[in-house]
Amino acid sequence: MALTRNFLLFCSLLPFFIVPSLSKTSFRPKALVLPVSQDASSLQYVALINQRTPLVPVKLTLDLGGQFQWVDCDEGYVSSSYKPVRCRSAQCELARSKSCVTECYSSPRPGCNNNTCAVLPDNTVTRTGTSGEVGQDVVSIQSTDGSNPGRAVSVSKLIFACGGSLEGLASGVKGMAGFGRTKISLPSQFSAAFSFDRKFAICLTSANAKGVVFFGDGPYVLLPGIDVSRSLIYTPLILNPVSTASAYFTGEPSSDYFIGVKSIKINGKAVPLNRSLLSIDRIEGTGGTKISTVIPYTAMETSIYRAVTATFVKALAKVPRVASVAPFGACFNSTNIGSTRVGPAVPQIDLVLQNSAVFWTIFGANSMVQVKSDVLCLGFVDGGLNPRTSIVIGGYQLEDNLLQFDLATSRLGFSSSLLFSRTTCANFNFTSNKA
Repeated sequence: MALTRNFLLFCSLLPFFIVPSLSKTSFRPKALVLPVSQDASSLQYVALINQRTPLVPVKLTLDLGGQFQWVDCDEGYVSSSYKPVRCRSAQCELARSKSCVTECYSSPRPGCNNNTCAVLPDNTVTRTGTSGEVGQDVVSIQSTDGSNPGRAVSVSKLIFACGGSLEGLASGVKGMAGFGRTKISLPSQFSAAFSFDRKFAICLTSANAKGVVFFGDGPYVLLPGIDVSRSLIYTPLILNPVSTASAYFTGEPSSDYFIGVKSIKINGKAVPLNRSLLSIDRIEGTGGTKISTVIPYTAMETSIYRAVTATFVKALAKVPRVASVAPFGACFNSTNIGSTRVGPAVPQIDLVLQNSAVFWTIFGANSMVQVKSDVLCLGFVDGGLNPRTSIVIGGYQLEDNLLQFDLATSRLGFSSSLLFSRTTCANFNFTSNKA
């Protein structure tokens, strides 16, 4: 549903493009790197972004499909370099804002300035949308050659939103880092600022390790010297023409990343599904499969979930079932399940993509969750009867898989489990700095 507010005034916007400003430096990196870790309590993936003048580390929840970075500016946002984005400006057009803040009832400060364009920051954890001021400020991030972190570089006028609800976010988090399909997402702004390829890659880990995000093209080298960008499988990214955000302006497409799952196989056997649920309704924007870093476990529409669970249980018939442990349905006595290089020895799950030869395989390390010392559960959850998206691939299924998003060609590259290559997403060498 589109959102309208009494205090927002429609703006006519100028149709031209602008890129974030670089700091004054002759060094132009080919790629950037950002460490990311999982919060053990919320299971959200969080990163520290250095922002403001003077620089302050700001803890943000990573939101793969988020439209832009948003920060709660009400809690002590102090910066000498902050600038509000004025209505009808090029930056306002870039942000796809269709409204302006006409009157702010306090003294000017970040998040409260008159004649500034407004956007709708989306807390995708609680699915609540609010209104926020568009602003610009300094952001600093480390460069990389793909193997090691390098010198820090800065974007002097990165566009973000002041606003949003912190409810449900991990402890200490001040906002969300949006990586979605927009011109002011972090990947888009970094590639525009430094003129490198419009690509980024995520490699997530569990709470006891540090994963990595790369902005730009490979190499993406993980210890012991493995360039995982060389062994990716590719599938098209699909644009959903209808926004999947909690609040949005009419006519906006979705900023989420959808892929074309055509069928699901377990141990090579096709799961009986209503395949119409796997397609996106081009009018309503419902259905399909998207990737999310916000939900911890893959959620499936009820009929898909039941079919997948039933087929998996049948394939694992020799292992005793035990009582379900929320939020999971199918749980097993783990003392009867062996171990492999890629996790528990259970049936593999294949998400079949554009043809039968292209599939994303989910092995035991990503399909089974150890909930007790002797209990393993299938790590998928029931997404309900009429979810907006039929399958949402969650964070647990992404861990120790490298995913590269090519924004220029609208293509996803994925590795499946890196455990086969005897490496993990925790193996980027953050300790050796070539600055």
